[in-house]
Amino acid sequence: GQRSRRTGRVVNFVRATGTSSGMSSPLPHVDRTLQASLASSLSSYHGFVQSVLDQLAELGWRKCDLFAVHMALEESISNAIRHGNKEDPAKKVQVDCRLSPARFWVQICDEGPGFKPAAVPDCCAPDRLEACGGRGLALIEAYMTAVQYNQRGNCLTMEKCVDPADGEQPAGCPTAEN
Repeated sequence: GQRSRRTGRVVNFVRATGTSSGMSSPLPHVDRTLQASLASSLSSYHGFVQSVLDQLAELGWRKCDLFAVHMALEESISNAIRHGNKEDPAKKVQVDCRLSPARFWVQICDEGPGFKPAAVPDCCAPDRLEACGGRGLALIEAYMTAVQYNQRGNCLTMEKCVDPADGEQPAGCPTAEN
């Protein structure tokens, strides 16, 4: 498990299947760090997301990869606000980002009771294609290199790894098969 610097509590990260993952350490090759304690309001996080995107652009990230990070951040933070904290103004969403030319790593934690990602219905199932909502987790999984939830289900860690030179997976980042 990892000890959170903000709360001092131990947080174990597991995949939705409940098995341990080979996600990279949050610290190697870090050039920049951004952190925020966001209000549980759907209007509170857009400036932070734009700051992350601006920093990644300065680090040389391609537009298609910026789009992927943008979508994943929008979905994950809005889910934490709406579903985790229920837009309760007394609750915060903690966001911790590590940025480099080859890697975006973020941890997003809300104060809600958590959820079981495996229990979320498959949005691509024929009977769910016209259902409202439920596509955010699928988008996050599609756009990120690795996605993990803590056991409680109120803390998401995800990363996207790119090679700014040619778009290939850099050494030290997990592959889709990991």
